[in-house]
Amino acid sequence: MGRNLFDPKLIPGGSSTGSALAVGAGFTPLALGTDTAGSGRVPAGFGNIVGLKPSRGLVSAAGVVPACRTLDCVSVFALTVDDAMAMLTVIAAPDAADAVSRPRVAHGVGPMPEGLRLGVPLPGQRLFFGDHVSEAAYEAALARFAALGAKIVAIDIEPFYAAARLLYEGPWVAERYLTARALIASSPESLHPVTRQVILASAHGTAADAFAAFYQLEELRGVRDHTFRAIDALVLPTAPTIYTIEQVLADPIGLNSRLGTYTNFVNLLEMCGLAVPASMRPDGTPFGVTLLGLAGRDAALAAIGREFHAATGLPLGALKHLQPPLARQPSAPSAGEIPLAVVGAHLSGMPLNGELRNAGARLIERCTTAPHYRLFALPGTRPPKPGLLRVKDGAGAAIEIEVWALSESAFGRFVAAVPAPLSIGTLELDGGRSVKGFLVEAEAVAGARDISSFGGWRAFMAQEKAAV
Repeated sequence: MGRNLFDPKLIPGGSSTGSALAVGAGFTPLALGTDTAGSGRVPAGFGNIVGLKPSRGLVSAAGVVPACRTLDCVSVFALTVDDAMAMLTVIAAPDAADAVSRPRVAHGVGPMPEGLRLGVPLPGQRLFFGDHVSEAAYEAALARFAALGAKIVAIDIEPFYAAARLLYEGPWVAERYLTARALIASSPESLHPVTRQVILASAHGTAADAFAAFYQLEELRGVRDHTFRAIDALVLPTAPTIYTIEQVLADPIGLNSRLGTYTNFVNLLEMCGLAVPASMRPDGTPFGVTLLGLAGRDAALAAIGREFHAATGLPLGALKHLQPPLARQPSAPSAGEIPLAVVGAHLSGMPLNGELRNAGARLIERCTTAPHYRLFALPGTRPPKPGLLRVKDGAGAAIEIEVWALSESAFGRFVAAVPAPLSIGTLELDGGRSVKGFLVEAEAVAGARDISSFGGWRAFMAQEKAAV
């Protein structure tokens, strides 16, 4: 293990520290790590770099020396979120040699969505173990997210802590014993005493204990799903505090358990994570936060994390280099996805946007139509909805829209549920591209208010709200 790049008296992170240090010091722009309990995230937080822990099965773990085979993930360390996601698109692929590999797609990254809801622990559940500096840094990070337009939603984090406790108090430690069993039997002294103590403590659990833990985990996964109906992602400290090497040597098990407060539950609960730098503490050491989402939402976390990291203005790693300008080009739909343009109540932050999110859609672009359309406020609709109508050339206007990408199956289900007089047709975008999107039947706009002069539904609704 190397030394912390900002203070050699402090620990640099977890078991993938070498990879993180190489990136933070500028030896390489990218490196791989592994992540079972947080080793792909905590070293990133302590090194002022990005740590991407993909959805489990997205990247093959074939050839990785296992810790817990059912939980291990190959992770990515990078100086920026865009670099990490570029790496992910290269290494993500199903692999028959990995029994946990799954046919997930590494999506492109779109813009940060409006109306974003970020879950945070209730104030009394935020654990920093007396580190008031980290506590203040976390509050400052939440304020920055709010300034970027996110809504901060306090949630009960205790079920997630309960899942974290299962990692080292439940049967998953026995997976580590399976890996090291032959070595322990033949040469126990070759293992570090602390490692040997942790592993041997799991060797005598019963099958009944294991099934009880499996049942508890399934219940906690149900709580996870319920929680994510109210939020789009969690944002937590990457680590609650940081310790000196001397402190950890004096109490390795206890302090490492504390360091995993916000990381140990992630793989058990089938989530993806993205650790990003947040600030520099007054003592010159980094503080980071981690975005957590449901499996498959890797690109959605990246859309949030890249905007946040750019807004911090922090240098790259331990280098003096400024972050490169944030690229603004739209994301392209991935293979098997269909883009869908929305114009009204399905826009980010609008009442029906949850229908898109629940269908697994992701925002890939904000743009305008070609100047061939008129927008009407449809009377008697609940919630209020507009209708977009194609008109003759020269009689239209460019209307603001969002383009979301859905899987083919989700697109079919979504279109089947669109109520009359709305329909899904082909929209022409500014620049000549065409996508499927919401249109309205011509008969439905007879007598409806033409609101095209507002340029879009969001501006119209803002004016309506101000007039109340």
